[in-house]
Amino acid sequence: MRLRCREDGPLVVELPEAMNQSSPVVVQVTDHHRQPFTLPTKKSVLALCRCGKSANRPFCDGSHKICEFRAGETAGSHKCKKKADKSSE
Repeated sequence: MRLRCREDGPLVVELPEAMNQSSPVVVQVTDHHRQPFTLPTKKSVLALCRCGKSANRPFCDGSHKICEFRAGETAGSHKCKKKADKSSE
């Protein structure tokens, strides 16, 4: 799986091509309220809303362009050298 943080746009989740089959893959996403969403999908790429204005949440519908959403963070292009510390979650 690959995650990309688009500048002032959605979080893009790219699933491995091996998962792009005829049967749905189940992806679980947790929002900022720690509310889990179970997303069955046949798509290999998902765009998740970060602006909070999408009518199709948790998916992006392009509303960030209309509301002029500005994100303060982006994902770096460097590779992680060690695993995340789970105690900080």
